[in-house]
Amino acid sequence: MGMMGSLRRNIWFVVIIGSLISLLGFGVRANFGLFLAPMSADLGWGREVFALAMAIQNLMWGVGQPVAGMIADRYGTARVLAVGGVLYALGIYGMAEASSPTMFHLTGGFLVGLGLSGASFSLVLAALGRIVPEKRRALALGLGTAAGSMGQFLLVPLGQAFISAYGWSTALIFLAIIVALIIPLSGVMRSDNTAVPDAAKQSMGQALSEAGQHSGYLYLIAGFFVCGFHVAFIGVHLPAFITDQGLTAELGAQALAVLGLFNIFGAILAGVLGNRYQKKNLLSLIYLFRAIAITLFIMLPISPTTVLIFSGAIGLTWLSTVPLTSGIVAQVFGPRYMATLFGFVFLSHQLGSFLGVWLGGKLFDQYGSYEIVWWLGVALGLFAALVHLPIDERPAARLASAQ
Repeated sequence: MGMMGSLRRNIWFVVIIGSLISLLGFGVRANFGLFLAPMSADLGWGREVFALAMAIQNLMWGVGQPVAGMIADRYGTARVLAVGGVLYALGIYGMAEASSPTMFHLTGGFLVGLGLSGASFSLVLAALGRIVPEKRRALALGLGTAAGSMGQFLLVPLGQAFISAYGWSTALIFLAIIVALIIPLSGVMRSDNTAVPDAAKQSMGQALSEAGQHSGYLYLIAGFFVCGFHVAFIGVHLPAFITDQGLTAELGAQALAVLGLFNIFGAILAGVLGNRYQKKNLLSLIYLFRAIAITLFIMLPISPTTVLIFSGAIGLTWLSTVPLTSGIVAQVFGPRYMATLFGFVFLSHQLGSFLGVWLGGKLFDQYGSYEIVWWLGVALGLFAALVHLPIDERPAARLASAQ
């Protein structure tokens, strides 16, 4: 009993440290939308320059994620997290020093994106998926995801305070220092190399082939594209949209903070409900709820009240898709190659993010309005609500026969 108790304590200690890494990595990234307006104004850039850097960042994060997942699945998560933390911190520092759009795209886009792929909550969730028993897995994934939202709730107001007190350049340097804390914390994640029962029965190539032939995996990839479009567009452009309506920059920061606060509850609730109900049905409801919330937000007169209500409503669904989507991957294919398989699903998320954040800047510069992108978000939400319904959540035949 003593050994089992010690093992459980060790597992939950790793869950706590993994959650802290998610908090730092996601919380700092959630600040970038605050820099769009002041940097574009001070440097004389159109919004498309900043938006393209964020789009490149999302794309590099997505492209790098399956590769980081493969390396983590083969050599352990700790090394990948540490290298990612270094690149992430250097990239943010480079954003502060960038004097041209090209340099900004290389640092804030390319370098930060690669850093995020290595220091991301995706790898943390995959590690937790391996070490936490199946009956507690959805909850652990929910907690790891909720921690990212807690980071958004805590660090976005801090970032806005840094900008107000010291200017955007010094604020970025402070955020780079905060991100660097991921490097020492990553050492704890060595504990994720726990033997997984189906490990010896399948190679990585076989795992990828099995997933590629499973229709549910392809539906998850399509649905997560929509999630990426929504969160990237809203996360980067909502503060600017709010100030465009004559409201304050502080309200923009408050909106992102409220969004993060409500997502803490949304992510944990998704983890709890994911243990009781079919995850695919919960995902369909989440995307339908998003489509309704966006429709109401853009059709009703805007005010501080409607901004904060919208932020809370979207916050409930913001990352609640993550424990459910990653949970289906682990449930159907087993946790052994979860970092790799979820990495490819996440690549689709980031392709959606690229389109959402870049199209927001492109169409705003062209038409002086975000209206087209808002309505596109509604249409995609309805599409995602439908595409999850046919998913078969039962474990793959390989796993079923082994039980």
